[in-house]
Amino acid sequence: MPQTIPLQIVAHVRNGRTSTEDADWGLVESRIVLDPAFAAGLEGLGGFSHALVVFYMHQDPDREPPALVRRPRGRADMPLLGVFAQRGRMRPNPIGVTSAEIVRLEPGVLVVRDLDAVDGTPVLDLKPYAPVFDSRQGARVPEWMDRLMKGYF
Repeated sequence: MPQTIPLQIVAHVRNGRTSTEDADWGLVESRIVLDPAFAAGLEGLGGFSHALVVFYMHQDPDREPPALVRRPRGRADMPLLGVFAQRGRMRPNPIGVTSAEIVRLEPGVLVVRDLDAVDGTPVLDLKPYAPVFDSRQGARVPEWMDRLMKGYF
């Protein structure tokens, strides 16, 4: 089993946002600018309302060390949780996945809203949001998740 996996960057996020602060991402409109070699892959995506954006969280501005157990966002009012019970950026592999609203398509560019990725973020993949795969009836989250997400989007 390989210890590393080669991945290709298919695009970069352009939105002017440099802060990784966990707030107000819903106000951010982002341009996902595809590498010309992958631009044709956008064909047909405009028929969907949302896309799943898979990206590499390349910035660690506060140099927070990865931890397998921590409180979400370091908040004292949050429970101690394992990294796999959280969606934060301090992970064994800093991979982000966000369902973003498609605003429009331009040649070689996907414009989205609600993407929590800073300017320059490498994009690894794009997939159409399809409720049959991506939404589960009866899904539940613990109470702390609702408190944590207030003001995020």
